[in-house]
Amino acid sequence: MEKGLEFDPGFGPHILAFQGSVEYIYMDINRFKNLSQRKMRFRQFYKKILEIFYNNIGFYIGCLMWAAYIKTQPEQPILNNHCLGGEYNTENETEVDFIIKFSELFPKDMKYFLGETFVFDDYVSNILKLYKEFIDINKGFVETKTNTDIKLPENLKIDKASEFKEIIDKIIKQGNLAKFIEYAELI
Repeated sequence: MEKGLEFDPGFGPHILAFQGSVEYIYMDINRFKNLSQRKMRFRQFYKKILEIFYNNIGFYIGCLMWAAYIKTQPEQPILNNHCLGGEYNTENETEVDFIIKFSELFPKDMKYFLGETFVFDDYVSNILKLYKEFIDINKGFVETKTNTDIKLPENLKIDKASEFKEIIDKIIKQGNLAKFIEYAELI
């Protein structure tokens, strides 16, 4: 067994592609011509949309925590980095760009379909900006061979990074990445 640090500490089985899931749900909502039917369909789906959204926000928090943790370790190879050797371009950021745009538009959909005022907590915007910067400065991890190659965003709090592995292991065992949101203030 090769010695090193895993690129993914176990998030993979617990994450859904946000863009594909949400586009599918909205296609289903929009197949109805009648506004009252679309409103009813949105009412049926909006909690699921938010569940997927917060799971992805949790994933971003988890990724930032994992990066901060592995930076505390002695230099080691990154194992199973599926991005290594690929070509980086801004299209690699389409998922995070989509979720950023979604976070801006979803409150309008809540008002339109349900007549309810909805606002995401401030931490959502902060996490999305931090994660986008993380992806940018690491150029999609296409050149990341060791943990020392990883760059952390300037605003990422790392003072408790050595404790992050324990938190990550606990949440992965639970299988609900949205639980990372409880630790957002640590980063």
